[in-house]
Amino acid sequence: MAAHPHALDEPVVLEKTVVVSWKAPIAYAVFTVLLLLLVLFGSRDASTTFRLSAATDAVKLGDVTVPAVLTGWVTVILLAILTVYSVILVQAKRRVPLWLTVVFALVFMFGFLTWAAAGSTIPVTGLLFGAVSLAVPLIYGSLAGVIGERVGVVNIAIEGQLLAGAFSAAVVASITRQPWLGLVAAMIAGVLVAFVLAAFSIKYFVDQVIVGVVLNVLVVGLTSFFYSQVLVANAATLNTPPRFDRIPLPLLSDIPIIGPVLFRQTVIVYLMYIAVALVYIGLFHTKWGLRLRAVGEHPQAADTVGIKVNRTRFWNVALAGAIAGLGGTFFTIGSGIAFNKEMTAGAGYIALAAVIFGQWDPIKATLAALLFGFASNLQNTLSVIGSPVPSEFMLMLPYVVTILAVAGFVGKSRAPAASGRPYIKS
Repeated sequence: MAAHPHALDEPVVLEKTVVVSWKAPIAYAVFTVLLLLLVLFGSRDASTTFRLSAATDAVKLGDVTVPAVLTGWVTVILLAILTVYSVILVQAKRRVPLWLTVVFALVFMFGFLTWAAAGSTIPVTGLLFGAVSLAVPLIYGSLAGVIGERVGVVNIAIEGQLLAGAFSAAVVASITRQPWLGLVAAMIAGVLVAFVLAAFSIKYFVDQVIVGVVLNVLVVGLTSFFYSQVLVANAATLNTPPRFDRIPLPLLSDIPIIGPVLFRQTVIVYLMYIAVALVYIGLFHTKWGLRLRAVGEHPQAADTVGIKVNRTRFWNVALAGAIAGLGGTFFTIGSGIAFNKEMTAGAGYIALAAVIFGQWDPIKATLAALLFGFASNLQNTLSVIGSPVPSEFMLMLPYVVTILAVAGFVGKSRAPAASGRPYIKS
């Protein structure tokens, strides 16, 4: 059969299939109904005051007072509009953008805070400052998790690296009275834990999850033993760590709200800002990051072009351990608190959840860690002002958000293809 004479000249139009999901509109609807129920059955005829400045701020902003009932209804209406808009987008075969989720979350949180603190005052600066502080070890841990999984190793041992860093920093800083030496010791401790993880998982092909869990238990046991047998008896010389002083940055620290929260911090927090920027730029804009991601996505192809897969994995897991160990300093020399048994309290596992929530991206993982820190500090704030919200509800909020994220309500999550898989050169 002869082909049409002009068949080869006609352009071929390929239809692009856009995969959309109803998960985001459903999640929006659930939270809208939740706030509606709170307004209908739990509203109190009172006003909520948001205190935007502290007495020590150079630039003082006035308090903002809003009626709880009216604000609740306005917030519910806005959430309903955003939900309807997300439905329209999905019906039009368009994806729900990330900015819409961010706006929805901010509106919901404003409405929820107004309801929960009716008749009380919320110190906004204190709430945000506490959220950033509690998020510091989570952000360091999540950066370690992102690097590990991007290179193909699941770093379950973040908890052990944080705890080892906290212990080493406390002991070294107590002996030398130099918090900087404690910081270096914490990074070395994190690297040592990472070396064990890398050796067993990369060289001997032991299951990475099992090695990570065993390392966490081992570090908990070792630090608890040394705490009970050594530190308790010699607390004055071995467990009285100095702390880093807060350093307000000129001009930046005077910016209303943002300044006291972000720029009146310790060196550990400022190093965290630098670490987030360096990891992001390094992963996506340097040759090092390209090779790292190639090893985590397709190690066979990376090996073919001359990249030493296992060597790349080993040294990047060590780098991740150093970052996690640095995060452990927050618990001791970052806060001026003596080391105590299991003081990290599962922060490493929450950091790993932030990695998944952040879709293995350092910026998104940082935002997820900040969300967890905000939720943790929010329950403290609400309990102080006497809110009727049970503290247990606020404690479980980060984990509920994590489950929703893993289920795909905030977008598709896909781990690096070779994450958790040992590479055996054929």
